[in-house]
Amino acid sequence: MKRRDFLQSTLAGAAVAGLRVPFDLPPQAGWQNASLAELGRAMAAGSLTSAALTANYLARIDQLDRRGPAVRAVIELNPDAPAQAAALDAERKARGARGPLHGIPVLIKDNIATADRMQTTAGSLALVGSTVPRDAFIVTRLRAAGAVILGKTNLSEWANFRSTHSTSGWSGRGGQTRNAYALDRTPCGSSSGSATGVAADFCAIAVGTETDGSIICPSSVQSLVGIKPTIGLVSRSGIVPISHSQDTAGPMARSVADAAALLGILAGADPRDAITQSRTGAAADYTRFLDPAGLRGARIGVARKHFFGSDPRTDKLMEDAIAAMKSAGAVIVDPADLTTTGKYDDGEFQVLLYEFKADLDAYLGALTSSPVRSLADIIAFNERHAEDELRYFGQEIMVMAQKKGPLTTPAYRRALAANRRLAGAEGIDAVVRRHKLDAIVAPSNAPPWPIDLVIGDHGAGGSSTTPAAVAGYPSITVPAGYSFGLPVGISFFGPAWSEGRLIRVAHAFEQATKLRRPPRFLPTAEL
Repeated sequence: MKRRDFLQSTLAGAAVAGLRVPFDLPPQAGWQNASLAELGRAMAAGSLTSAALTANYLARIDQLDRRGPAVRAVIELNPDAPAQAAALDAERKARGARGPLHGIPVLIKDNIATADRMQTTAGSLALVGSTVPRDAFIVTRLRAAGAVILGKTNLSEWANFRSTHSTSGWSGRGGQTRNAYALDRTPCGSSSGSATGVAADFCAIAVGTETDGSIICPSSVQSLVGIKPTIGLVSRSGIVPISHSQDTAGPMARSVADAAALLGILAGADPRDAITQSRTGAAADYTRFLDPAGLRGARIGVARKHFFGSDPRTDKLMEDAIAAMKSAGAVIVDPADLTTTGKYDDGEFQVLLYEFKADLDAYLGALTSSPVRSLADIIAFNERHAEDELRYFGQEIMVMAQKKGPLTTPAYRRALAANRRLAGAEGIDAVVRRHKLDAIVAPSNAPPWPIDLVIGDHGAGGSSTTPAAVAGYPSITVPAGYSFGLPVGISFFGPAWSEGRLIRVAHAFEQATKLRRPPRFLPTAEL
């Protein structure tokens, strides 16, 4: 069924019968919505196997991803996943578990390379048939930890760096991913399928990537926890790039505990990504920061200017969140505004244009085989296949990037230095130092907007992802509540290498509020 026909049928059903779900959901089972700890205990006790869990996830994907609500989170399944799960079960029985991810199925974004029978395409038809030289470093770490790579998730094509009026969650290869809470609302992007996959319980944990908002936004609009790490904590080698100064992979999960556990697996020094060699603030295990009393005495700054005022219901949820943190013992510094916000928006875009061309050409050139070897080749491919690739929006960002010069260009180097200074030293660092803060908080997002393939994305504003993204600093989003049934998140962010402090206060907030509820795949918002 085409997207237009699907929406017409579901919305017609909603008009007749309120918010009746127009399809039968699969029956609930004990493994559904389980945490990593619960799954691990069940496997250790012998009441659950990786093979059974993998089969159950595959069955749920079959029931909900292309049928029923047709959320289109998964772009490709790993044909070797059942065999990998069975082998890990045998290893557990013979030698015990490798760690908390032993036998756990994981979905990863389709811009993360796997040297197996799956494709790595960033959602683009231009990369179909290409082969990668090796697993991405983070995939190597996942496999070593005993994870089962269940499949690849759909995304905003080229991680949403193609058009100025693109539609989040759409790719030429994967179609339109939907939001599990309201099927006509955006899943945000670019890690759209990773978010929908975890929210829909196709897996307990998934991996996304972010340049600016691509983990935080999709996590927040689907009531998840997402962590965007400090640049350099997690390797980028083997990941289709946008920007080496802002790109990172990170965990997406239903709880801070699960996200922290996955972060510790992903993090590591990689000789193929030089920035990961200087990891002075990295921790070996991020679960040690999980403290339900972590807000007691913590100094939390509220960044109001630029981030509040876009939507009154979001503001009300933020005020409730601030009150909850205060009740949990936090010292609230309000306001603690970032005075440089907005001063580097154009500078960020210019840096991304330069780095996208240079970094993508390098990635494509290193592929074992590929029908495209440069950004110029991709632009030409899209023009030749416009009916499939350009039917909803264009590639003007790619064209702008192609016109940029090398990374030695003075304009690029000036913009990069200014961005880091304004977002970092004079932005987040200055506010944290002035007020002696443990974290800064702001809305992650306003409620998700309707999917619109005619006009493209048109959010209500209020996103707070850019300061941490441009500075290369960490941020965490946690569910903050619902507006008309649509998820809203709150972000905790701070200086470089402050993941431990952020996990501590984010976990304490999550445990004090316990706001997350699973999706019902409603056709639209609860109006």
